[in-house]
Amino acid sequence: MKKIALILTLALVVGLFSGCAGTPVVYYTDCTCPTGAHDNTPVETKPVETTPAETFVPAEGAVKTGLAIVTDISGSTDGEAKFELTLVGVTVDDNGVIQSCAIDGINTSVKFDTTGAITTDLTVAPQTKNELGANYNMVTYGGAIAEWDAQAAALAAFACGKTVEELKTGAIDETGYAPEGSDLATSATIYLGGYVAAIEKAVANAQHLGAQSGDKLILCCTTGLGSSAAATAEAAGNAQLDVDVTALTMAGDIITSCVIDAVQAKVGFDAAGVITSELTAPQTKTELGDAYGMVAWAGATAEWYEQAASFASYITGMTAAEVAGIAVNEGTKPVDADLSTSVTIAIGGFQALIAKACS
Repeated sequence: MKKIALILTLALVVGLFSGCAGTPVVYYTDCTCPTGAHDNTPVETKPVETTPAETFVPAEGAVKTGLAIVTDISGSTDGEAKFELTLVGVTVDDNGVIQSCAIDGINTSVKFDTTGAITTDLTVAPQTKNELGANYNMVTYGGAIAEWDAQAAALAAFACGKTVEELKTGAIDETGYAPEGSDLATSATIYLGGYVAAIEKAVANAQHLGAQSGDKLILCCTTGLGSSAAATAEAAGNAQLDVDVTALTMAGDIITSCVIDAVQAKVGFDAAGVITSELTAPQTKTELGDAYGMVAWAGATAEWYEQAASFASYITGMTAAEVAGIAVNEGTKPVDADLSTSVTIAIGGFQALIAKACS
């Protein structure tokens, strides 16, 4: 009997290790991809891989962590590239009930004149709507009952304790606004339809990553206007907004789960300031999956979404100070053996994102 027990124990150990094995991640930083390799051309979204139910049993009280980024550039016109982003983070239980919810947004633009020259100061990082707070000026200039951040927080609070279907039937009517006479309508008068859809997307993306019911949910992003150039007669210019986003949970000062995604929203224009690109909604780097092109065009052994997930998994269980203290070289690539064997991307941007989220 002892021999049988020993054999069974060894089999379980082997099974655990094989079930938790991750894909090695290597990031090629000196990208030599051909022009357009990372453009926002719509492609088939790569499904998020999840652990098979038969090999993963969540701990008692475990909840899923989800993130959604929805980007709209359709408002761009000749002379101005407009970027409208909705960001949502959630935790949700296995019954589909939303435990916590956070909503933010970005509304910014880049202007260019009729000579193809960019006139917007690209050194100023756009702030989110929550960061702007009262300076978003819905109350001052629009006569709103409350600023955007307060109205978004009201919807987020309303979502908690509900499934997506309960949220969709209770938060909005056929117009996309809170039903007239409802409690939500007294605190949220903005159009809510897009935010409800983003919450639904975040719930659909949610995975068991270590969070427990009661952990604090944090939604945070870093932004930058980059990779932009003036148009010439020979080549089009582009206005680009880069956003890195995380939804993470914390118990005290310990990170209990983390999701990281990013979007590169780009609008092209010619030497006369006329829009040249199709204004379709850009996909995130995770949604692009293998089509992001690091393997196909740059010889990397794995794509961006894989190395981002690897980094997020690595920092789970750490404090913000420990994340900031991860050893890197002058190019901010990790040198710690446990991380550098699976992630060779420069992680300075990720460390800055986590530091901001936990500040």
